[in-house]
Amino acid sequence: MARNLINRYVWLVDTINRYGRITLKDLNEAWLRSDISEGKPLARRTFFHYRDGVEEMFDINIQCDKATFEYYIDDTGSESNARLRSWLVDSVSMSDMLSSAQGISGRIMLENVPSAREHLPVVIDALKQNRRIGFSYKSYTRSRPTDGIVLEPYFVKIFKQLWYVIGLNVKDGQVKTYALDRMSSLNLLQETFDLPEDVNPAEFFKDCFGIITNRNSAKRIVLRVEPTQAKYFRALPLHSSQQEEVHDDYSLFSYTMRITYDLKEEIMSHGASIEVLEPKELKTLIRTELEQALKNYQ
Repeated sequence: MARNLINRYVWLVDTINRYGRITLKDLNEAWLRSDISEGKPLARRTFFHYRDGVEEMFDINIQCDKATFEYYIDDTGSESNARLRSWLVDSVSMSDMLSSAQGISGRIMLENVPSAREHLPVVIDALKQNRRIGFSYKSYTRSRPTDGIVLEPYFVKIFKQLWYVIGLNVKDGQVKTYALDRMSSLNLLQETFDLPEDVNPAEFFKDCFGIITNRNSAKRIVLRVEPTQAKYFRALPLHSSQQEEVHDDYSLFSYTMRITYDLKEEIMSHGASIEVLEPKELKTLIRTELEQALKNYQ
């Protein structure tokens, strides 16, 4: 699909979302004020064509209130679908904004992130059709790639700007996580599979921070955080279970989570601004890591 048409879809969704409710007349006036219109009005027939395209591409329904003739975004549906739609629109909007900023490209600093564009479309197709995928995988813990992996992909997740696919490794019968940027020779296989009824992505990572999970039970975790760092925790909670108890010189953040590698690394990344108070096993784990790190500088 032409990039210009996608941009118009995104403009339509973004504009209606910002207004909340808007008549076709007011929408046309906003359209004419934008550069995307190229000075041409938004015909009624064109609007309905775009509305159908938005529903097909983003699964976003633009409804009309017959009493007021105002159009609005239908926000019914699951929370996960809403987050996905929001992410898709935001991503396309950001891409369009950056592409129009060529004249000041030297003043826009972007992070260099390994791209998963080569593999993500194949994985998405596999999810849609419940088909197996085959690939080679270069793990950081092995010197050579593992060839001939066959996976029944259950779902995908993005974490710290990297894409991962979680599914059943057919050979060993275990659910595993694979980073898309470490894949090679990825193929969509002909074999299909039935998605287990008990597979629930939200439940799979419910008690975890990051992409790594385990069979351990969730623990009550309490962190003592200094005031400046606490502001960042409020803006970007580590987990949905986060609760804060504010004191004069610090805050106590409590969670219900499993102790995982990703959680340990995240806590250590904040340095001396955070202290683990509970549980004892996590506190011991962090202390051991710090003591080992200190030995490297003695």
